[in-house]
Amino acid sequence: MAINLKNFMNSQGTMSKMNDFQDLDHIDGLSISTISANLYGNDRDDLVMFYFRDGANFASVYTQSKIISENIKWNLNLRCKKIKSLIINTRNANAFTGPRGYQGLKEVAEELSSQLSKKQIIDEDYPQKVTPGEILFGCTGTIGEKYPTEKIKKHIPGLINKIKYTQNKLIWMKAGLGIMTTDLKPKLAMEECKIGNTKVKIYGIAKGSGMIYPNMATTLGYIFTDAGLSNDILQKLLKKNIETTFNAISCDGDTSTNDMVSIFSTGKIKNPSIKNIKNEKIKLFDEALHSVLLNLAKRIAADGEGASKFVTIQVNSSRTQEDAKKIAFSIANSPLVKTAIAGNDPNWGRIVMAIGKANIDIVINKLSIKLGPIKIIEKGQLSKSYIEDDAAVYMKEEKKIDIIVDLNIGKKNFTAYTMDLTKKYIEINADYRS
Repeated sequence: MAINLKNFMNSQGTMSKMNDFQDLDHIDGLSISTISANLYGNDRDDLVMFYFRDGANFASVYTQSKIISENIKWNLNLRCKKIKSLIINTRNANAFTGPRGYQGLKEVAEELSSQLSKKQIIDEDYPQKVTPGEILFGCTGTIGEKYPTEKIKKHIPGLINKIKYTQNKLIWMKAGLGIMTTDLKPKLAMEECKIGNTKVKIYGIAKGSGMIYPNMATTLGYIFTDAGLSNDILQKLLKKNIETTFNAISCDGDTSTNDMVSIFSTGKIKNPSIKNIKNEKIKLFDEALHSVLLNLAKRIAADGEGASKFVTIQVNSSRTQEDAKKIAFSIANSPLVKTAIAGNDPNWGRIVMAIGKANIDIVINKLSIKLGPIKIIEKGQLSKSYIEDDAAVYMKEEKKIDIIVDLNIGKKNFTAYTMDLTKKYIEINADYRS
């Protein structure tokens, strides 16, 4: 299978290599297919399908925006216990498209379910009928443009023909590339762990580069496991782990109409039955799931539109986690802080400003701030050891910038992840539709 070079070389100078990514391989019960539906007017892959031959248990979290895309409405209306297929298109968000956009999804679902049902008859000993109500949609791209129903329907037979029942790293790369929009790199992550004494896999892909600010879920993220876990357990695990992963990133402070993160369990591995997420046997899976989600979330923040630096903002010793989170995102979403980082300017006054505008009660004479290893503020005053030239060198030489804020008034912490704000960000978004 040849990789689509137009996707892979979309890096605009960022040269991704296969060995930059983990070795995702096969998950039993899952099939992957990618194709170009010519949504961009060229032959880059822009339509990706994940197919579960025997169905998969699933759970999702969605955007909390008051304006949501038609595919999110579709997904929220599903009443099935298992999903047979997840199909994702790029270039078009199918948001603010009204009844016609929703009808387009219905037509695509009907065509896809019909074609998959025929595939079942050909390939399965005991074929199952696939219904439109067993299909989940992901859409990403421009808001308000007519949903390309006919283009997508036209390419569904080709998508079915390209189904690969056995995956490898290349196929996962193609899927990661196929869901990208302004991303420069695909986002892939994996962990292997045990439920009880049974070994299971957790694989994930995501996309996101702009319009990234968490609110229940951020961007598109899809997690796959061969473990046998119920919808209820999947939902509880996903909701538990989203807060400090996908809900801990921000690129530009804007929440999308299309945000979704979903997890799918094929149940092909016969692990011990889990009825409660506090069960000791699920602990390692819980930790591994968090690791995959955080890995993907960090990749999104690091690949933010125009980014030259990845920024970690750690707020420690707060009265509550919510207070720590508000301060962390006040810093992460400050254009003044982010442009200072882009310019290698250790203007710590902007960090102080962002802490203050979060409107959280703090004790000034207990406040400490560090830039990486460099102490700036100690006990509410400029540190006697602070040398601005050292801070400027740190900002210039490091691609990963750490801002550490210690409130010293409690025991709760929160870490946010973002990127700097460069001229390139403006160029990308000024030219987004041209």
